[in-house]
Amino acid sequence: MAPSGKESEKAETRSGVFATTHWSVVLAAGQGIDPRATEALACLCRTYWYPLYAYVRREGFGAPEAQDLTQEFFARLLAKNCLGQVGPQKGKFRSFLLAALRHFLSDQRDRARAAKRGGGAKVLSLDAQEAEERYRLEPVDRLDAEKIYERRWAMTLLGQALSRLRDESVVAGKAEWFERLREFVSGESEVSCGEAAAQLGQTESAVKSAVHRLRQRYRELVREEIAYTVADPGQ
Repeated sequence: MAPSGKESEKAETRSGVFATTHWSVVLAAGQGIDPRATEALACLCRTYWYPLYAYVRREGFGAPEAQDLTQEFFARLLAKNCLGQVGPQKGKFRSFLLAALRHFLSDQRDRARAAKRGGGAKVLSLDAQEAEERYRLEPVDRLDAEKIYERRWAMTLLGQALSRLRDESVVAGKAEWFERLREFVSGESEVSCGEAAAQLGQTESAVKSAVHRLRQRYRELVREEIAYTVADPGQ
């Protein structure tokens, strides 16, 4: 069920990083309106670089080349003059990013011999070893490049939301509760609420209430993570 206008407004306010979504800031800057666009775009790219890396790998590039290509793609995307090419017609950030990557890879394939990729500059901190270790766990036959990109994009959103929920729990002094109850958030717990209550030294009723609050907040955080990547929070 779609959130009400008041719920959307509250969620947007809690996001805190920008008054509007990251992507809407970038779209505005494409028309010379908001100087924070480069920072907003960098934040989006830093968070969602693995889906792009997985896409490049599934397109047939080896690990070292995929690492270089992903880094250079970010270097070009984050160049200030690239923002002028962004307009409202670009729609969702996810779609824009994939279209831009496809165009970039097409250019790379057309080159017989490219200059050193990225000029040696690391514009984002990307853990290449971690990326390749994660990619080795991907299904070999079932997903093409676009499908693996879409799936990893979705999993990244969920992971970001769960990470934020953990941080909020730590700040609230509920770190132990979160670690005991995190599996209930995704519905994958192998223990019952009663067993979790015994581990925490709490009543089953208290644990059930805590699980309900965690799930509710998790849903809110997932919506916020999605909102970062669209031009209008209503989307």
